[in-house]
Amino acid sequence: MTPNAELGTQSATTPEAQVSYRTCPLCEACCGLEIHHQGQEIKIIRGNAEDVFSQGYICPKGVSLKDLHKDPDRLRQPMAKRDGQFVPISWDEAFAEIGARLPSLIAANGADSVACVVGNPAAHKIGLLLYFAKMAKSLGSRNIFSASTLDQMPKQLSSGLLFGSWFSIPVPDIERSQLLVILGGNPMVSNGSLWTVPDFRGRAKALRARGGRIVVIDPRRTETADIADEHLFIRPGSDVFLLLALAHTLFDEKLVRLGHLAEHIDGLEQVQAAVLPFTPEKMAARCNIDAAAMRELARALARTEGAALYGRIGTCTQEFGTLASWLIDVINILCGNLDVPGGAMFPKAAAFAANTEGKAGSGRGIITARRHSRVSHAPEVLGELPIVCLAEEIETPGAGQVKALISVASNPVLSSPNGPRLAQALEKLDFMLSIDIYINETTRHADLILPGLSPLEDMHFDVAFPQFSYRNYVRYSAPVLPLNDDRPEEWEILLRLAAIIEGKPHDLDVRAWDSELVTQQVQKIAGPYAEAILDLTRELSGPERQIELSLRSGPYGDGFGRNKDGLSLAKVKAAKHGIDLGPLQARMPEMLRTPSGKIELAPAMCLQDLPRVMTKLDEAAPALQVIGRRHVRSGNSWMHNLPVLAKGAFRCTALFHPQDAEKAGLTHGGAAILRNEHGEISVQVEISTEMMPGVISLPHGWGHDLPGSQLSLASQRPGANLNALLSDRLRDPLSGNAVLSGVAVEVVALATVFRGPRPVAA
Repeated sequence: MTPNAELGTQSATTPEAQVSYRTCPLCEACCGLEIHHQGQEIKIIRGNAEDVFSQGYICPKGVSLKDLHKDPDRLRQPMAKRDGQFVPISWDEAFAEIGARLPSLIAANGADSVACVVGNPAAHKIGLLLYFAKMAKSLGSRNIFSASTLDQMPKQLSSGLLFGSWFSIPVPDIERSQLLVILGGNPMVSNGSLWTVPDFRGRAKALRARGGRIVVIDPRRTETADIADEHLFIRPGSDVFLLLALAHTLFDEKLVRLGHLAEHIDGLEQVQAAVLPFTPEKMAARCNIDAAAMRELARALARTEGAALYGRIGTCTQEFGTLASWLIDVINILCGNLDVPGGAMFPKAAAFAANTEGKAGSGRGIITARRHSRVSHAPEVLGELPIVCLAEEIETPGAGQVKALISVASNPVLSSPNGPRLAQALEKLDFMLSIDIYINETTRHADLILPGLSPLEDMHFDVAFPQFSYRNYVRYSAPVLPLNDDRPEEWEILLRLAAIIEGKPHDLDVRAWDSELVTQQVQKIAGPYAEAILDLTRELSGPERQIELSLRSGPYGDGFGRNKDGLSLAKVKAAKHGIDLGPLQARMPEMLRTPSGKIELAPAMCLQDLPRVMTKLDEAAPALQVIGRRHVRSGNSWMHNLPVLAKGAFRCTALFHPQDAEKAGLTHGGAAILRNEHGEISVQVEISTEMMPGVISLPHGWGHDLPGSQLSLASQRPGANLNALLSDRLRDPLSGNAVLSGVAVEVVALATVFRGPRPVAA
């Protein structure tokens, strides 16, 4: 990490040296940062040793906030395309152009003619997260897409079916676990994914020091597998077969122990009948895991007090993503490891959590398929359609054809399958508007780009990640650096777009309109108490007012004065290192929001999909399959332009097992073509015994060599785009999630060697 340095003596004419504390917004770990700055200059970024949640831990991404802030490629004013080239324009000009073009397009073609796509960075920016929903509601289009159908929708769907809320996702209580089984995840690199756990290494070390064990199941011996007690190779995409075998074993060997959950479960008998045919002996060949090893794993999970099975992106980015996500929770429940210390538990967030709002213990549950995509008839899930359907919705003529796109912090040309097709489709749009800090592989197609703020210029409060955190906490981050111009905040951009869509003037006073909307919201919910609540929050606006309302009415809140020891925004702001709200606690049945008030263990949607598993059981595995890979210095497609992260060894290499390399005539450091019916890419070869034979690993989010993008550092080492090999027609039919893992490929050696990232003729 960045070493300490003296800030120096201040003269009367130089700005005062300051220290600010901020949550890192660049990944799910949400580490607390200590930032030393002077005027507009960032001096030091390091981990905040006093932070109640991350306790001083930091990864290179946190340090890179300095590079991001000063990146010369980062946009700082609106850009308009004129004669094929981007030129800067004023904010007034930008909104006037949107007002002149977007409403008339909607009037002529209907709301469905405008699609919206939102990317992962929006989850880390409260203004984008809260106000994108308002803009989308104002638009009323069926064509809403997000990165969720590239990485996590199966888990959100299965959690909603079981527990009644999309974000009721149980996470390992790692501080008390005795056995942690990790399937298709690599928290040593991610520090959790749908599990916010900064410094996983340190917590894993503590787990093992108290006599606990870690088992990793993955087609690659990952960084997490390296520190585990046991690693099992598994064939890509076969997680569902393993999980069904584990569930079968629990019933077959009478290992089911529901504990305190017994009275809160519906559907146990249906699950038992459903998993009966899936014996470990039948599943072994399909998984490439011995039947005896499967049975022993099931016994360990059932017999260990404080055990948790955790699955992540590898279990979601496949055609059985929802079934795999469902079965992980089913197994934790059958073993008595859900909602108990050391097992898989439900965090209790201080604000914005649906499972702390409304009536405790029951609710309306979730609803899917309220509408379908026009071309493929894919069902809506969580208010959105599969992102792999976007290109066909633009290309296909007819009523409801997408003619305009609003992209928000999103780069699907690189991050979703068949990017070349999507890029061609974007060129056919009548109008494209992007909210983004870069001219990247997707926004290069836009007519207008509206830049967001540097994270250091923006306030921060995590909405989503406290719902997945290893421990309950709350933090607020004030802006580190002041805004010295007239740039709007991101929530103001989205609210102004919502106003334009609704036919209001483009120069509307959005802060006044926001106050009107909040008044309506509070009056609807609070009834006779509305005016008193509004008076208590009137000095706040935008996201801060939303935080105040949610905190004070939340599970730890002061109830707007009724509980003097409870939380308010002022109290959270005053705690510069955050407030620790304690370890995870048992939450059954109060956190349930299902209509029955019970865990719906046997959702019809999942049971009806099981015959599809049986039809795939005897299907021969491809000779070579490709999977993705994550690196601690990389975050999807947009962090490759930051010097502190880009430095060092080239990381977009294709890992081959020595046996596969020998068969194909590959050499370490050489070049090869990976190809299939969807496309082909040139890759740098790295030979490694960490790979399972028959499996190749290539990182996701690269391919920065497309004309028109303006990422000067990333383009120097563009890498290969894995998604060029992936089909935009293959997805998990229940959740709509794209299949990004386990795709069949062929390999051809090239008579070139790599010197650095680029191939050079031998």
